[in-house]
Amino acid sequence: MVRNPVVAGQFYPESASQLRAMIEGMVDKKAKKKEVIGLISPHAGYIFSGPVAGAVISRIKFKDTFIVMGPNHTGSGKPLSIMTEGIWKTPLGEVEIDSELGKQILANSDYLQEDNAAHLYEHSIEVQLPFLQYFKPDIKLVPIVFAYASSAFYKEVGKEIAKSVKDLNKKVVIIASSDMTHYEPQESARRKDTQAIEAILDLDEDELLKRVDELNISMCGYAPAVSLIVAAKELGASGAELVKYQTSGDIMGDYSSVVGYAGIIIKGGG
Repeated sequence: MVRNPVVAGQFYPESASQLRAMIEGMVDKKAKKKEVIGLISPHAGYIFSGPVAGAVISRIKFKDTFIVMGPNHTGSGKPLSIMTEGIWKTPLGEVEIDSELGKQILANSDYLQEDNAAHLYEHSIEVQLPFLQYFKPDIKLVPIVFAYASSAFYKEVGKEIAKSVKDLNKKVVIIASSDMTHYEPQESARRKDTQAIEAILDLDEDELLKRVDELNISMCGYAPAVSLIVAAKELGASGAELVKYQTSGDIMGDYSSVVGYAGIIIKGGG
């Protein structure tokens, strides 16, 4: 299956040259690269979240394969959906699915299901790809989309991903695609997001779940973040670091109703 871009010309430029130029202005080529197991990166329109995505992706040492987990905004498809075959297209070219790893994750999983429908019109994975292609055009992808399910399922998927990576001795980077608080005043968004970010930096998935619930934090990708934290710890995570945080208000100057964006890396032992 070929998965064509659905938000090119909306979230980011449709023209390859314009897209490259836009990304160029949002990345830091001189940033010191770190060995990472994974990262959290936002997925809004590039004008809003691109500076955070660019900052965090600039900091990582690239691997051949990226497992990218995003939330399901469309309501389509299976609740926990993986694609194990096919090509994803962006204006910067094609990204091949790492079928070997995808099939291994599916074989190890009691929860993920092979499903294309959840991915067809979902933007949360798509918007990560041009940033990755900018640095390494020949990356491979394993796309996973989460709709609402039990938090226990998210944790188990994290364990299943880690087991699969170990089974194949694969060098991968895992991305949890997520924006933070949605459509609240700047002060409220920053306060809530600080609580969620602190739990992530502590690599404490249960505390993240607790704070999202108790503080009513509208972090759309908390489920991928939970799976990432669990997988990262299974794979020997040594700590986490906040690379950049800002809101749409910091870009547009309107602080009455903002969306928060955080770029966080989870470091490996190397």
